[in-house]
Amino acid sequence: MLLEGKHGAVFGVANKNSLAWHIAQACHREGATQVLAVAGERFQDKARPLASTLDAGEPLTCDVTDDASIERCFAEIATRLPKLDFLVHSIAFADRSDLEARFHETRREGFALAQDISAFSLVALAKAARPLLAPDASILTLSYIGAVRAVPGYNVMGVAKASLESCVRYLACDLGPDSVRVNAISAGPVKTLSSSAIKGLKAKIDLQDVQAPLRRSLRGEEVGSAAAFLLSDLASGITGEVLYVDCGYHALGAFL
Repeated sequence: MLLEGKHGAVFGVANKNSLAWHIAQACHREGATQVLAVAGERFQDKARPLASTLDAGEPLTCDVTDDASIERCFAEIATRLPKLDFLVHSIAFADRSDLEARFHETRREGFALAQDISAFSLVALAKAARPLLAPDASILTLSYIGAVRAVPGYNVMGVAKASLESCVRYLACDLGPDSVRVNAISAGPVKTLSSSAIKGLKAKIDLQDVQAPLRRSLRGEEVGSAAAFLLSDLASGITGEVLYVDCGYHALGAFL
């Protein structure tokens, strides 16, 4: 019960395959009380039955490109929870046309959109959450190795994830004096609604069975368990960190 008595908000649950959902399940297992937030009304039908299994209430909607929507979301969170001990940001988006194009063909507006939703949204949520954050609170986001290596097919999203990881470090330094920790998990390839837009995803997942040190692909629940640890008091000395949860794949010298 690593999170017993803790209260948190998990952003980015789209369906039962979402890494955000695996994280929410792990936090529930460890005793946390949570609210879930989804991108819009079309995701509520998928998230509603999931939230009910966690006693998380009606999923909230939050358009992270709209400051007013973020403010409304956190105003509602404040009515449901006495405080926020943790905040999970599992949000990423890039236009499919920019993912499928060669990187030098990325459109200006597509580049800006990927940065706004995938990276700046972490900063925006941290700002909105700040009045609710308890002492020793923890903020967690999700990244991928494409932030630090050029992964075929990841293109504009890789650059957005690089920005996201930099935001983690700057937020960790900025919020550290307030005893707020900020970290990221760089997860191995897992099939989710978001990752399904990445060209060659199946090949990347299949490759884990023959090249990853553990000779298998990652399970979503393993990301959830690692997240529960980082959100707990057991990780009280860890901030500004990117933890690889990818069956050791990041340790390889070459990969597809």
